[in-house]
Amino acid sequence: MERAPASTEQACMLCRRAEADPDICGCKLEKEGLCAHVFCLFFANELYQQRLKELGLMGFLPEDIRRTIQRAAQKDCFVCGENGAAITCHETDCDRSFHLPCAVEGGCVTQFLPQYRSFCWEHRPEQAVEAAPEENTTCLICLDPVGDRKSYGTMVCPACKHAWFHRGCIQGQAARAGISCFQCPLCRDKEEFVLEMLTVGIRIPFRLPSWENSRAYAALYERHGRCDASECLCPGGREQAEEEGPWQLLLCCSCAAEGTHRRCAYSGNSTASWECNSCAGLGTDSSTASELAGPSTAKTSSPGSAAPGPSHGSPVLEGSSRSSPPGPKRVRDRSRLRRRAQTPYSWPRRRPESSRAPAPSAESRSPRQAALGPSHGSPAPDIGSPSTASQLPSGSSAFPALDSGSCSSLPGPVRTRDRSRLRRRAQNPYSHLDSPMLDFAFLFSYSGGA
Repeated sequence: MERAPASTEQACMLCRRAEADPDICGCKLEKEGLCAHVFCLFFANELYQQRLKELGLMGFLPEDIRRTIQRAAQKDCFVCGENGAAITCHETDCDRSFHLPCAVEGGCVTQFLPQYRSFCWEHRPEQAVEAAPEENTTCLICLDPVGDRKSYGTMVCPACKHAWFHRGCIQGQAARAGISCFQCPLCRDKEEFVLEMLTVGIRIPFRLPSWENSRAYAALYERHGRCDASECLCPGGREQAEEEGPWQLLLCCSCAAEGTHRRCAYSGNSTASWECNSCAGLGTDSSTASELAGPSTAKTSSPGSAAPGPSHGSPVLEGSSRSSPPGPKRVRDRSRLRRRAQTPYSWPRRRPESSRAPAPSAESRSPRQAALGPSHGSPAPDIGSPSTASQLPSGSSAFPALDSGSCSSLPGPVRTRDRSRLRRRAQNPYSHLDSPMLDFAFLFSYSGGA
């Protein structure tokens, strides 16, 4: 029976662990028959780093490391009970010693700062912020419940006092984010939060985030570099590409995920862009987009329409448009109301009696003007003026455009509509207000009900 090969991984001579949490102990160094974790060297008692890091293990001389190992062999770890504890509490007259991997289990704090001080569970620094988690408060990172009070394993943000998390969870986030991106998970505070975490023993690597160092997004920066034509004509293959000429690789101008040689796409040297079949089928090119937009509204109007129809913004007036059939029957023309609905602020303001010009007679206007009703230049008659009221014939209203819709008299019997309600509204006490919006709303209420 063959024996399984023994593990070739060497254990750290200071903590005596072959496998340890790299977020706490760091990487393992091996040189000149010595093996130790980086932070086991930094936290060890009476072991100092030289200025030249090329010497020994990151500047720690081999003879100094061996002397430290001999002294640690005489001390037992108060957490696991084994000897070889190379770290002692920084508090004066405290002789508690421990291994670096045993620090979290024993409630110790190791400050990953240039002084690299260590404290036992009794003399460790505590968070000074006065806060207590509410009932059913969960960790913002793992979403598991936190303790009912602040403790070694339950921590809070000193800035917002509302972000609660476990020590192990925030340590993992700090190891991945690095000093440049580490911040409070809730309030995003950085300065006060980072200083507090370093004080209570959270190791924050002085490097970029791990997702940038590992080149996790390196594939996004790669440029497509092969011809995807159904039949590649390049003698060098699909991967060959030149800067210019027939074998220049053209990428899709929409997605840049496919490419083709100029010759394979049967395009000349003057072609500046190319689009793959997938993007062209989706309507991303300009020609397809213009076709998908459909014909304009001007083309959809009937050829027999003499005047443009009402706009889409006035659906109420749309149904009031009627053609005038031949014969004695007279209908109301809504062209003026349509213009007012499209440009509500163009309603003419009332002017004094002296500034008004006499309205042109029905005989002097063209047939088109007669069909469209009063022009913008002709003011509406003022019913409040005695002179104007006396000039009106009996039975006619003060708004001739609303009575008949035409200023010219057509042959045949004339049908008049009773405008007593309109006259009473025109004589209301608020008729002196010179507001185009009020006039438009006033006329629109009657045009919609007609």
